[in-house]
Amino acid sequence: MPNDEVKIFFIGDIVGKSGRKIVYQKLPELREKYKLDCIIANGENAAGGLGITPKIAEELFDNGINIITSGNHVWKKKEILPYLEQTNRLLRPANYPPGVPGKGWTIFTLHSGLKLGIINLEGRVFMQNLDCPFRVAETIIENMRPITPIILLDFHAEATSEKKAMGWFLDGKISMVLGTHTHVQTADETILPQGTGYITDVGMTGALYSVIGMKIETALKKFLTQLPQRFKPEKGPCSLQGVVVTIDTSSGKAQSVKRIIEVTNEH
Repeated sequence: MPNDEVKIFFIGDIVGKSGRKIVYQKLPELREKYKLDCIIANGENAAGGLGITPKIAEELFDNGINIITSGNHVWKKKEILPYLEQTNRLLRPANYPPGVPGKGWTIFTLHSGLKLGIINLEGRVFMQNLDCPFRVAETIIENMRPITPIILLDFHAEATSEKKAMGWFLDGKISMVLGTHTHVQTADETILPQGTGYITDVGMTGALYSVIGMKIETALKKFLTQLPQRFKPEKGPCSLQGVVVTIDTSSGKAQSVKRIIEVTNEH
């Protein structure tokens, strides 16, 4: 890899034990194949399909994940609250009100000494009425730019329109906007005119034959009856989905954006 490039792998929402398992299986070969410098994963559904625990976060770190981002489900396991205060490597969305545990952005230093900025934000359309993610992004970027031109955003949002708008809003200001939350990988990866990489959703890492990672029969019962259901992650063949982005270290501009889909038939 040329010294003026950095390769970052962002893994789509990890769902349950099966999602974690395929990450552990596939990550070593993917690291070697793509000569990866940093690995980021959204892990808000890593614990039983809803939330994340300190133990699972540490397990992900031990298996090669450098930074974990999250979203609206990060609060589901109460034991994660003190852990969020203790670490800079597990992020929660930055646009929650003041006083909420955890951090919404971080600067991560690679072994080479290169610094990366990672931001986590949550959308508001069809979701909670949080602080404006666009204005919060501007403020954080102002703090990051003197430290590094390489900045990535996990925008955890429901509406494709809101994600698209964020991409255009930040074009030329950061390296990459990565949409998460919907668990369905989109085929619109691109580099915007001012050099910011973009994809509406990086996808999901979990059961292939499922409803966004959850048991099919339970999801169908919910849709058919409209009654509350207790969702559990599906088992069976799994898919690891994500994006490898190559970034120029001097300008912070994206050089390439490549979607990744790896499938295993193990149960």
